This record gives sequence, structure tokens and C-alpha cells, in this order.
Amino acid sequence: MTRGPALLLLEDGRAFEGEAFGGAGTSFGEVVFNTAMAGYQETLTDPSYRGQIVVMTVPHVGNYGVNASDAESSRIQVAGFAARHFPERFSNARGERSLGEALVESGTVAIHGLDTRALVRHLRSRGAMRGVVTSERTAPGEREALLADVRRQPEMVGAALALEVGTREPYPYGAQDPGRPRVAALDFGIKRNILRKLDAWGLAVTVFPATATPDELLEAGRFDGFFLSNGPGDPAALPSCVGTIGALVESGRPVFGICLGHQLLGIALGAKTFKLKFGHRGVNHPVRDVTTGAVSITSQNHGFAVDSASLPASLELTHVNLNDGTCEGFRLRGRPVFAVQYHPESAPGPHDSDALFDAFAGLLARRA
Repeated sequence: MTRGPALLLLEDGRAFEGEAFGGAGTSFGEVVFNTAMAGYQETLTDPSYRGQIVVMTVPHVGNYGVNASDAESSRIQVAGFAARHFPERFSNARGERSLGEALVESGTVAIHGLDTRALVRHLRSRGAMRGVVTSERTAPGEREALLADVRRQPEMVGAALALEVGTREPYPYGAQDPGRPRVAALDFGIKRNILRKLDAWGLAVTVFPATATPDELLEAGRFDGFFLSNGPGDPAALPSCVGTIGALVESGRPVFGICLGHQLLGIALGAKTFKLKFGHRGVNHPVRDVTTGAVSITSQNHGFAVDSASLPASLELTHVNLNDGTCEGFRLRGRPVFAVQYHPESAPGPHDSDALFDAFAGLLARRA
């Protein structure tokens, strides 16, 4: 376990000193915050956090350890990790090892002992920004050079990170019984619990790379519908994926997108996306269903959103974020195509949105 001083430095020059925890080194990324009170392992392993230094707002992170079952991918994905306090010991029947051990094994640079309340207030005021967390370059005399290095890092706008995560080859997931509706899931950084949910709803899933072509996906009517996953980065930086999604929509088969998949589908159907000031990351975001008025508490992790003002007449706004009024869902009029910005697979988070899997499975069953 790395010990000694650590530093988190933002691109505007604001510095936060603390103690090193986890792997040793220096790591750059976009500094964002997550308001969830639990689920830190799912956050660490969610591919949507690729390229980001995640600050947890809950003060104690690591209390219940980590285990193999709760990982959302095969590795820790975050660029860095920060919290007010990382305890060295954990207490939970499901825990298999400590958070610190997992961070050391993955080489993830982490910092605690800093004023995370001040840091989060600063990010809410100024917006998410580039930064660095380091256990090596902590001396005051290093700061000017370190800040210059931060400012040389690429910004999240224009980052095609979804092409760096996910599978490189197609593979089947779960039961493949002949009577099950067949779904092709495009992996822009898909979480394991999404696949578990699709399988649990009786669907035969095949996962494809983000670079899959329309010919591969539409071959001989092999699939009854298509799922567009979550993932990191800027949706506007993925024009080839947008083109593929447009072809899937034109096939007339059901399409369901979440998170980055929601944004990419929106672009494919004529809408525009924009970067949020500090994003939505946590498990307590209220979303209203425009049709029924019902409010769901949702799990979210995204820095970009579909501009509701840009929705063409062919798209109907279906869900709205009650915190800031942003678009949280839409559907294509007259077609079995819909998407939501939040994470209905709820890992971690509330299970208010399971009905979305019901809706998708129902559309597929009518085609199978």
C-alpha cells in the first residue's frame, strides 16, 4: 500500500493535499464526483468512467471490501480515485479483500484525507475539469510543471473512449435457448449487470464490438432486436457508430439504448448532444415519466446529454430529469425504438426502472 503525501491538482490551479492510498504513480483524467453512498466497486469497474478521476462524496469508502461478484468489468476502469477516508479494514460477509488491495493490484492511484466537500463544491461551481492525482510529484516546486502537464491533456469533448473499452470479438452471453428472442448488444463499455438483466428477462444475447458493421448485425435476420450500451466519452466523436445505429433503426426491429447508447441513438435520429457542466453521477437522481407523471429514483453516470430542444418532430420526449430538466428519455414515433439516459440495470442503485426491460422484452417477443 502506497503511503506518504498525495496531491490532487485541477487545471484551474486549485490543489488539494492528502495521503496516498492504493497504487503509486501519477494519473491524469477528468475530475468528476459521484454522490452514491454505496456501490464504489461498481463505480470503479464501470467502463463509463474510463479516463476519469472519481471523487466520492460519501466520507467513508471501502467499509465492506470488494468481491468478484460485484465487478462490472474485468478491471478497475477509473484513472484515479478520491474520498475523505479509505479505511484499511473492512467488515462484510461478502467481502473478499480490501479496497486498498484491489487498488494496489490494479495500480490505481488514489488519495484520501483531503477536503472532498470543498473539492465537490468547487467542481459544482466551476464544472468538471482536467486534473491529476499523484503520489510522486507532490513537492511545492513541482506544481507549476505538473499544472502544465494537466493542461496538455486531451479534453473529454471529442474523446472517442468507447472504442477503447469493451469486447474486440462477438460472444454469446447467458442462455441461448432456441425459443428466446435474439438480441445483439453493441458494447460501447457495457456493464455486466446489463447483460445479467437481459438474460434474466429471457433474451438470448450476443455481444458485439462498438465497431460492428450493419452487415454483421443485420445478417440474414439473425437478431430480433438491438441493445445499445453505456460507455465513456463524447458521443459526437463516434460517427461510424452513429451510422450503424441508423441502419439498425431502418431495419424496423426494436432498438433500446441507455446512457451513451441513448446519446448515440439521439444523434442518429437527428438530435444533438452537449456536455453537462458537472454531469450526473450517483444513484439518487429523480426522473419523471412525461406520460404517466410517475417519478423514479435512478442510477446515473454521464457527462453528456441529448439536447431536448433539438429533438426532431419524429422523437417524443418521454423522461425528464427533475433536478435540471434535461432529457432522460425519448422514443421514435411509430417505431419500436426508445432510449433512456439513466441506468435501469441499477448496479448500484434503486430498481425503480425494471419496467424498461419488460417493455423491451415485450417488443422482442412479438417479433420472435
